[in-house]
Amino acid sequence: MLLSIDEVGDLLDEIAETIPEALFQGLTGGVILQEEALPDPQPNAEDLFILGEYCNDMLGRYINLYYGSFAALYTDAPLRVWKRELRTTLLHELTHHIESLAGVRDLEIKDEIEMEMYRSGEDPYPDEEDYSDWDTPEKDEEEQD
Repeated sequence: MLLSIDEVGDLLDEIAETIPEALFQGLTGGVILQEEALPDPQPNAEDLFILGEYCNDMLGRYINLYYGSFAALYTDAPLRVWKRELRTTLLHELTHHIESLAGVRDLEIKDEIEMEMYRSGEDPYPDEEDYSDWDTPEKDEEEQD
């Protein structure tokens, strides 16, 4: 199901309320839901989209999440997948934020290694869930009511 940008914004608000407030400290620009998709800039990466990014620049510290990227990847996904991926991406970017405050780059380095593996044809996530079950009878929480 394709969610509107407003629906995704509402989901992000709900997700953010479940995350300890302390993780948002120092995030001076907050979490911004950008409308556009952000394709991976590497050549031959048409199937890759950047879902989010942590920014620390002259505008401050903030997280951009890209609605268009989620829409491109999860158009046919059920609501539970949207929720899971939005939460996972927000937590991932918050981890970058916390590491930045601590002066470490562990997740950034891990991300770089995983992208190099992917680009070289290796599967960086051999145990990751297969999303082919999107059309199973399992219902989303809202659809069960």
